[in-house]
Amino acid sequence: MEEYNQQNNEEGNDPFRQDNNSGIESTIHPVAAALIGLFGGFFLYQIVGGMTTLLVFGFNLEDAPANGVRLMTMAGQILFILLPALILAKIIYFDVTTIIRFKFPEWKETGLFALGMIFITPLLQNYLYIQNYLIEKAAAKSETLQKLKSIVDQLNELIEQTYGNLLTPENPLEVALIFLVVAVTPAICEEVMFRGYVQKSFELKIKPLWSALITAVFFGLYHFNPYGIIPLIALGLFFGYAAYKSNSIFIPVLLHFLNNFFAVTVFMMYGEDEFISEKVIEEIDIHFTLAGFLISLLLFSALVAYINKYYRMKQ
Repeated sequence: MEEYNQQNNEEGNDPFRQDNNSGIESTIHPVAAALIGLFGGFFLYQIVGGMTTLLVFGFNLEDAPANGVRLMTMAGQILFILLPALILAKIIYFDVTTIIRFKFPEWKETGLFALGMIFITPLLQNYLYIQNYLIEKAAAKSETLQKLKSIVDQLNELIEQTYGNLLTPENPLEVALIFLVVAVTPAICEEVMFRGYVQKSFELKIKPLWSALITAVFFGLYHFNPYGIIPLIALGLFFGYAAYKSNSIFIPVLLHFLNNFFAVTVFMMYGEDEFISEKVIEEIDIHFTLAGFLISLLLFSALVAYINKYYRMKQ
């Protein structure tokens, strides 16, 4: 384990360089192991978990008890995402600690990646504004695009309504439950599966950049968020970068938690999830938004460059 960590830190200024000498044994090909985790987790969580929820609460989830749906959501994450990742890591690699990256990071590297969330949040929000502004303009000029946009809007509205019901508390105890279900549980379960088991499996045979990107794409697709797919992939890529550079699952777990915690907090304060709003905004100051996007991109890029320098200095 220590030899791997030392090699990971000695990879210089290339944040995504393939490790061909990991020395990790596996019962099947690591890429096949990663795909089993991705498609198996999708089937268990989305299909089996979804059908179980419908069997318990019926098809009209709006009338279902909110706390019951919340607890079912949390149980689904634990049983169908976290547990399979740990079991597969044990069965296929025999070494759960290394594959899941159970290593405590240093405070400084944790702080640096947490700072990255401050820069990437406005970056992705401004991107969404620009993307949706362009979608609105393009749809206005094409009847086909307008029909397609109408279908996507209906799906997006259904998703927002579902999450809106889950995020609306009636008492302080429900506030704590919501943060547990929406911020804490997904941060742990999804990161152990995606940035732990899946990405690490890919890294054993594929260059880490591609490993993180492939994992991030599936991470985005898992969330069924039509307008937010690209920001979700970008966010997942940053989580993957943090996992690879630090070789610690605890940093992406923290970043994921901060992302969801802030989103839920904003929703509860303003009644609308502005942080991850995917609604198409017809009228925005495109020049001001573009400037904000470029400034955020510059700051985020500078921070990533500093993080790379930090790991070079740690050698």
